[in-house]
Amino acid sequence: MRPELAERRANILKKQHFNQNCGPEHEGRGMGTQQKKKRYIRVLTIAGSDSGGGAGVQADLKTIAASGCYATSVITALTAQNTLGVKAIHPVPGAFVQKQLEAVLSDIGSDAVKIGMLLNPELIELVAEQLKKFRVKNIVLDPVMVAQSGDKLLEDEAVAALKQHLIPLADLITPNLPEAAVLLDRKISHHQDLAGAVSELAQLGCANVLLKGGHLESEDCREDENYLKDKDCREAENCDDFLYIGAQRKVCVFPATRIKTVNNHGTGCTLSSAIASGLAKGEGLEEAVRLAKEYITGAIAAGARYAIGNGRGPVDHFFRFFPVADD
Repeated sequence: MRPELAERRANILKKQHFNQNCGPEHEGRGMGTQQKKKRYIRVLTIAGSDSGGGAGVQADLKTIAASGCYATSVITALTAQNTLGVKAIHPVPGAFVQKQLEAVLSDIGSDAVKIGMLLNPELIELVAEQLKKFRVKNIVLDPVMVAQSGDKLLEDEAVAALKQHLIPLADLITPNLPEAAVLLDRKISHHQDLAGAVSELAQLGCANVLLKGGHLESEDCREDENYLKDKDCREAENCDDFLYIGAQRKVCVFPATRIKTVNNHGTGCTLSSAIASGLAKGEGLEEAVRLAKEYITGAIAAGARYAIGNGRGPVDHFFRFFPVADD
């Protein structure tokens, strides 16, 4: 046998011996040393299902995976939904939501949790109880109330339960302007209102608040011939987010210029899941928000190049992995 063939055969046999003695079922055997397993960074999403794939659990799973984490899910509601809106909602029974939570947290565990759509007070209380039972950390609450299409995703009586049971339990809440207006029971309509509103929201019980300014855009401004001369309208071209960090009593501003696109379905879900993934990886709150803001901005810009459905399409969650060539 030629020397090179003999060497190749010896290497193959050596590799086979290693695989037989050092595979998953033989951990610690072979070569005299214990084989240390890698550990997934685990992020759990508790949210509703979006059959159109742009928001909810589907957006969360894509975001968490794109962030390099292992995603698990608890589905709280099923929606018949597409780019035009929500056609129907089917709540998942509370007992089954509890079974999902217990199954995931008792075995797999989590390094962070993102909470989205919780339709009614019963679900809110149940989820809060389970998170306390399993001593879950890094809880990011996106208080989902209304879809981009305008369809309601939260019963009116659930707002009080949200304030009482979940907001004090969360490490960060991420309301948009309409949601913040409901939580504060007042309108937030101008850019200069945001810094005060984010501090006020922190008084609801969660020390850290990210107030998203994407809804500042006004149709009245668009129709106003003096649009560019109006200060409030000029500011509406920006979609700055304001982060209040309770431990430091400071407000951080994350500026961004609005990307003109109708493909913005699921942006809130995506942002909060990206933040949860950052916290799970050990990033500080301010850094996790900054990186998540960069991610959602890139995803919106990439998604703007696509056409899907006849309404508001999704962002491109995997733009960093599958870049689209310039047209």
